[in-house]
Amino acid sequence: MKKIFLIRHAKSSWKDESLSDFERPLNKRGRANAPFMAQILKQRGIMADCILSSPALRAKDTAKFFAKMLGFSKPIVYDETLYEASKEEIHKAITAMDDACETLFVVGHNPGLNDLVKHYVGFSENIVTCGIVEIVFRCEKFKDISSQNAEFVSFEYPKKYS
Repeated sequence: MKKIFLIRHAKSSWKDESLSDFERPLNKRGRANAPFMAQILKQRGIMADCILSSPALRAKDTAKFFAKMLGFSKPIVYDETLYEASKEEIHKAITAMDDACETLFVVGHNPGLNDLVKHYVGFSENIVTCGIVEIVFRCEKFKDISSQNAEFVSFEYPKKYS
């Protein structure tokens, strides 16, 4: 069985208009929400075997907060294709993962994450910043994950706890 947590990056800052979209950092709320949401997963006993992230600064920093809070000591995999990725590109990155990984965290962006979750499990709510969708796939290899073997487990997001 494969378990995937699709995590939208935490809230980013638009303060410095000279920065490219790729270089936008997390804002104050994002820097608070990322460790908070990681703590929610930790309280549930969830730990990643692998973390796959977009290399955009806001996604990278979100992934680092999750890794730190969960005691994840392996290298985070930054995949260029996850920045501005379509659902097909995200799916392709996931299916290329090493099958030794059972629980995968994918940190990325909308609309790709929304589209992928809708494709896998018919979930159509907007994944807000720092939102986490948990999906279990009844298969042993990432190359075999599909909507036919996917099961929605949970949707966590910061305002759910405020």
